[in-house]
Amino acid sequence: MARIGFVGLGKMGGPMVRNLIKAGHSVKVFDLSEEAVNFAVQSGAQSAPSAKDAAGGVEYAITMLPEGSHVREVMLNDGVLAGADPGTLLIDCSTIDVDTARAVCETAKEAGLAMVDAPVSGGVQGAEAGTLTFMCGGEADAFARARPILEAMGKNIVHCGGPGVGQATKICNNMLVGINLLGAAEAMLMGTRLGVPKETLFNVISTSTGASFLFDNMNPMPDVVATAPSSRGFEPGFMAKLMLKDLRLSQLAALASATSTPLGAVATAAYQQHVEAGHGDEDVSSIIKILDPKIN
Repeated sequence: MARIGFVGLGKMGGPMVRNLIKAGHSVKVFDLSEEAVNFAVQSGAQSAPSAKDAAGGVEYAITMLPEGSHVREVMLNDGVLAGADPGTLLIDCSTIDVDTARAVCETAKEAGLAMVDAPVSGGVQGAEAGTLTFMCGGEADAFARARPILEAMGKNIVHCGGPGVGQATKICNNMLVGINLLGAAEAMLMGTRLGVPKETLFNVISTSTGASFLFDNMNPMPDVVATAPSSRGFEPGFMAKLMLKDLRLSQLAALASATSTPLGAVATAAYQQHVEAGHGDEDVSSIIKILDPKIN
């Protein structure tokens, strides 16, 4: 059993904490939401009054936060780094920009602490089921220490490279998610408007070369996949506003790496329009609404 501090109990962090507790670990939590903390305590966690306190007296300090600015604040501003004991391993599961990930890792190293960036894929469903994919960046020995803890929350734990490389991998993945869902929405709308029944169109594409995990499981067209968010009023697994955040990160990364990403740019513009139209809290697959506002 490991002693773990966990900061950030949102839609992803909350289920991740519950899986750590189910695996037998002792977890101390902090979040700005008292409701989220209380729910974690009901699941067997201990509460801490601050991020600094959550990071004290533990072997691992995990963060799961919305943006790079939050990670900098929680890690560096009298937070996790100030509270962590020597030898504590820092694991950041947030999805943030590569520069922030590397800067925080370097600051941690100067303080004598090892760190792994470990953003996740799999959504709320994967967080609840403990089947997340972790894309990890950091030194090999730090990754080896992190792996047993991550295995309580995920099924695919991958060491992608050095500090920040986990974030780079996640940004590439999520850029493709945005592109894929927009393409799926276009195909489903065009096909149905040309007279193909939506069920027939889905069945053919899902068994043909146009198939993908997202098309098959998160199809934007309502009522073709019973378990998809589109068939449940676009109740979010992964919110559109977070997709926009990640797509913006992809475009910053494209500039930094001198990489042309025309489809990434189109997807970013589409999600910006979608979020500005008031759909930011809906599931990412609700992007179909910018093509047909009558869909709800």
